[in-house]
Amino acid sequence: MIRFYTDGVELPHLDEKRLTRWIRSVAADYGFSLGDINYIFCSDERMLAVNRQFLGHDYYTDIITFDYSTADRIAGDIYISLQTVESNSKEFAETNPEMSDAELHRILIHGILHLTGQADKTPETRAEMTRKEDLALAKLI
Repeated sequence: MIRFYTDGVELPHLDEKRLTRWIRSVAADYGFSLGDINYIFCSDERMLAVNRQFLGHDYYTDIITFDYSTADRIAGDIYISLQTVESNSKEFAETNPEMSDAELHRILIHGILHLTGQADKTPETRAEMTRKEDLALAKLI
């Protein structure tokens, strides 16, 4: 089951049924079914606190994924900083207005791809993550 929560921010407009179908489909593409997925939308400051407390990192980020998956079922808590997503959207809108609306969807699926095992720490794995995000976004439209 997919749930959407907020922590100190307003919930963005989401078509939850459509997103759930999409996320389920993308997970299935990688051989997984859905367990409990909790999206927690928060501010930059809350994200920094989570990053410090749980990961020992002292920097802002757009997403943190806590993985509780099993061999064939993805599950996890996915924290998303809406402030960072919004600033990224504005940056993308300057170069490609059509991409700004897709940024929230991109970050939603980014967390799911992490739960399927996709890393993004090296230039090669980041490029593969972007490729997989693009494939997933094409399925949503």
